[in-house]
Amino acid sequence: MDTIRPLPPLSPRSALFLDFDGTLADIAPQPDAVRVPPALVAQLTRLHGRLGGALAIVTGRPIADIDRFLHPLVLPVAGEHGAQYRMADGSAHGLPPAPLDAAVAAAAALVAQHPELLLERKIAGLALHYRNAPGLESLCRQTLRQAVAAVPGTDLLEGKFVLELKPRGVNKGQAIDVFMAGAPFVGRDPVFAGDDVTDEAAFAAVQAHGGQGIKVGSGPTAAALRCAGPAALREWIAAQAVPA
Repeated sequence: MDTIRPLPPLSPRSALFLDFDGTLADIAPQPDAVRVPPALVAQLTRLHGRLGGALAIVTGRPIADIDRFLHPLVLPVAGEHGAQYRMADGSAHGLPPAPLDAAVAAAAALVAQHPELLLERKIAGLALHYRNAPGLESLCRQTLRQAVAAVPGTDLLEGKFVLELKPRGVNKGQAIDVFMAGAPFVGRDPVFAGDDVTDEAAFAAVQAHGGQGIKVGSGPTAAALRCAGPAALREWIAAQAVPA
């Protein structure tokens, strides 16, 4: 791992973008088993106000998941890697439901044979989680590669113990660009924190906008900054949420 140094403070001109799993929240054996520390929601609420609303979640999860975990806080969110959006003004837009019946059927058949796998159906894609069965990675990849080949306009995205079928061209870097084009993010210095290879496009995007990426945890990255893990990032968030 690169040398870990204290993360720099946010300024009134900052815009903060955060991944969720493995970044804000610790990774759990199942997606629904994630627990959000009680103090975090209050800290994010204060930080959202301090930044004039320029705080958004950029995640592979559906937007509804984020709302459930961060209730009662309602933030701008790019869900499903940017296939779905809720903007700062509350408006929602995104891609329509994808015709994935055949892909879902193939993944569901695999899960029926191996119940330790988890199939997650999203609006515009699907995710196959193998965290509880890492030995099945190759079989999962083969199944979803075949599914991608049968569904035009889709890509296979590989994350930490998860494979996702998603719309082609959708990524977290594109999501950063969408937010940065409108209020209250436009003209600010963006910071994005994420932990996975799926976050690399967002690191590149914020750095192209003159901002900084924060890699949470180990692994090669294009991010200029790094912290040890979600707990360290939450400590930094708590410090940024304290009134100046």
